Amino acid sequence: MASGFWNITKIPELRKRLTFTLALLAVYRLGIFITTPGADRAVMGKFVAAQKGTLLGFLNFFSGGALEQLSIFALGIMPYISASIILQLLTVVVPTLERLQKEGEQGRQKITQYTRYGAVLIAIAQGFTLATQLESMKADAEQVVMHPGWTFRAMTVLTLTAGTAFLMWLGEQITERGIGNGTSLIIFAGIVARLPQALIQTVEYVRQDMIQPVTMLGLAALMVGVIACIIFFERGQRRIPVQYARRLVGRKMYGGLQSHLPLKVNSSGVIPPIFAGAVLSFPATIGSFIQAKWMEDLQRAIQPGGLFYNVLFAGLILFFCYFYTAVSFNPIDVADNMKKNGGYIPGIRPGKKTAEYIDHVMSRITFGGAMYIASICLLPTLLMDNFKVPFYFGGTGLLIVVGVALDTVNQIESHLITRHYEGFAGAKGPRIRGRRAG
Repeated sequence: MASGFWNITKIPELRKRLTFTLALLAVYRLGIFITTPGADRAVMGKFVAAQKGTLLGFLNFFSGGALEQLSIFALGIMPYISASIILQLLTVVVPTLERLQKEGEQGRQKITQYTRYGAVLIAIAQGFTLATQLESMKADAEQVVMHPGWTFRAMTVLTLTAGTAFLMWLGEQITERGIGNGTSLIIFAGIVARLPQALIQTVEYVRQDMIQPVTMLGLAALMVGVIACIIFFERGQRRIPVQYARRLVGRKMYGGLQSHLPLKVNSSGVIPPIFAGAVLSFPATIGSFIQAKWMEDLQRAIQPGGLFYNVLFAGLILFFCYFYTAVSFNPIDVADNMKKNGGYIPGIRPGKKTAEYIDHVMSRITFGGAMYIASICLLPTLLMDNFKVPFYFGGTGLLIVVGVALDTVNQIESHLITRHYEGFAGAKGPRIRGRRAG
């Protein structure tokens, strides 16, 4: 393990990528402490502290504490994620977008450009919603906004939209020139940065007998078990055996090899819970424009922690697991490529039958992966609610932290191995690899 980390410093490109990633994440964390003009950060902190378990607390969690700081990054990266959801859904039903997606890199760049425009529009709408809500917020009889009015609203919308656009740029730069997925790493950094504060707060609660030591040990054991479960499933694969036929090229015989097609149990990663959280935040945004009783009832019904919210959250996770897998994995293309290279699955006819078989297997393991993600995101939260834990760090946060960390380590491992360096497991081979699930 130590030699693996030492080998990172021997590769100039990898060292440069890691330094670049850490530098941009540091810029993001510094921006958290730049307050939106015209608002009192201290009063907002008191107000958000009383909103844990609500939608406001959920959004503050995903923004890495930027909302309670009333930072220029208060909206976080969520508008960009919301725009991505909308564009991916439209790609399925709009022929023009579907053609763009199939045009390769140029088409994907065009879709990314549309996503940016959509993120800006969503940020404007959410910024205006937040600005109007801030004017009515108070804590201990103190107003969050010092001078309410259209000047404050316009400045807030402009500031928050610019902050979201800057985070979009940071995420894209990390993805292109750094290590890992930039959008996921920004969310990861926001969650991890709050861990020291949560640990200090927990110790203080134990000292004040607000949490019993036995309860705290049980929660710690639960957290370790959840992390182990996440690693177990994230590395899980279903390996379909593939046989390659012998081919005579000139005087040499090629092929005849046995290989496998690895299908991940969770091929969608941490995207489903993030997408599900983004969708459930839509009613709060729309509610500020539609002043109706049914909208108020809907907003109350989907407050985080409620039964309806949990059922809807699990259903959206299931939907996005299948949707994202269908978008990112095409069994027909896999079967065609396998057939062109002379490969076949033993007992399955090449071509259409192979594609149907792969699709059937993928559907089954995706269901298992979706149930795992829903359980991880909901079960720890329910248990912590029952234990009356006064801070929020449930399964969604653990899934994002562990999932993003594994993905980043995988990319670093790939850089090391392709340049003939030992990975994190030394001479025995890469430590982070798929576990066979069947």
